[in-house]
Amino acid sequence: MNKNIIALIGAVALLSACETASQKVVTGSTASSSSGSASASSSVDKKKSLFAQAKQSASDKLIAVGDRVLFDYDSAKLDSSAKIMLDAQSRFLRANTDMNFIVEGHCDERGTREYNLALGEQRATAVRDYLVINGIDPDRIKVISYGKEKPAVVGSNGMAWSKNRRAVTIID
Repeated sequence: MNKNIIALIGAVALLSACETASQKVVTGSTASSSSGSASASSSVDKKKSLFAQAKQSASDKLIAVGDRVLFDYDSAKLDSSAKIMLDAQSRFLRANTDMNFIVEGHCDERGTREYNLALGEQRATAVRDYLVINGIDPDRIKVISYGKEKPAVVGSNGMAWSKNRRAVTIID
């Protein structure tokens, strides 16, 4: 029992020391930045920002732009917020012409499997058609329906259902 307590205290002390050391390094670099010129500080920030952007994958960038649109119950109609999202997606996809992608159609858990597969395909097709109208080559787009098979949120309530009625664009 005493050995366990001593081991626990040692582990806490070790973690505390690591946290203190990392804070000192961050504080030390911040102190040296603040004593230098403001342009040196902004140069470091720009380099960090460029590095973060370079590390970001194409899928991460698409997610940042917005990779999904939501639908009303029993509908494949694109509302105004969906069109705004798809306008941003189409700008991203036009700028990245070397990428192919998939539009996945999804539904909530209500309805039969067959009905939801058909509705999911209608949703994915509506997104594809909107992107094509906005200048995306239809040969770059695959459409697939998962119906109710891959919920984004598990649950049998309005919140879960609203998140599961969606079309998601992913890089192929």
